[in-house]
Amino acid sequence: MQLFFLENPNNEIVLSTDESKHVSKVLRKKTKDILHFTDGKGNLLIGEITESKERKIRIKITNQEAKNKQHNYYLHVAIAPPKNIDRFEWFLEKATEIGIDEITPIICDRSERKVIKKERGDRILISAIKQSLKYHLPKLNEAIKFKDFIKQEFIGSKYIAHCHQDEKIELKKTKKIKKILILIGPEGDFTIAEIKIALENQFNAISLGECRLRTETAGIIAVHTINIK
Repeated sequence: MQLFFLENPNNEIVLSTDESKHVSKVLRKKTKDILHFTDGKGNLLIGEITESKERKIRIKITNQEAKNKQHNYYLHVAIAPPKNIDRFEWFLEKATEIGIDEITPIICDRSERKVIKKERGDRILISAIKQSLKYHLPKLNEAIKFKDFIKQEFIGSKYIAHCHQDEKIELKKTKKIKKILILIGPEGDFTIAEIKIALENQFNAISLGECRLRTETAGIIAVHTINIK
C-alpha cells in the first residue's frame, strides 16, 4: 500500500503538482483508482480519484478509519543534535520507523550544532511515517537550551544517558511504564554540571551498554530498547 500524508484533509482535495505527477506518472493511477492517506493523527483516509491529470489529481475522501498507535507507550527523546546534520536526520527517520512520539533537540554545553531547521525535520518525519505505514506523526519541537528544557514538567519516568562512571541502571532493566523521557547528550557527553542538574530534577541515570556510542546511535538504542521491553 502506498500511503500519502494530508495535514488538514477535507472531503475533496487536490494533490500538489509534485504529488500529482508522482501519482499519474510513477504510480500510473487513473480516475476511480483508490489512494490511501493519513493525517498523522491516527486516521487512515481512503480516497477515490475523481480527476486525473499529469499536474492535477483531485480526490474525494470516501472513508475514514481510526487506527491504533503501533506502540503502547509515549516516548519523548530529548537529544543533542550531532555536528553532522545528516546523522540527526537519520535518527529522526529511524526513530520514527521504530516508534517514538516526541523529539526535542537540546543545546548543551558541549553542543557543536546549535541550529536545527524544524521544517526540514518535519518533512523527514512525514516521509518516515509514509514509508513505514504509520498513522501517528511524531512531534518535533524547536531546539531548546538544556538548562531551560530540564525545568519543564514531565509526568512519567525520566532518564539521562551518560558515559561518566557513576551509579547507573541499564535501560533494559528499568520498570516498564507508559510515559518515558530520555535525555541523550552531545558528542563529548553531558558535563558533570548538566548531569547534576538532571539528577536534581528527578532524572535517573541509565546505561545503554558497555560500548561508547555516537549520539544518534545512542538515541536509536534507547528507542529500540523501549520498543522491545
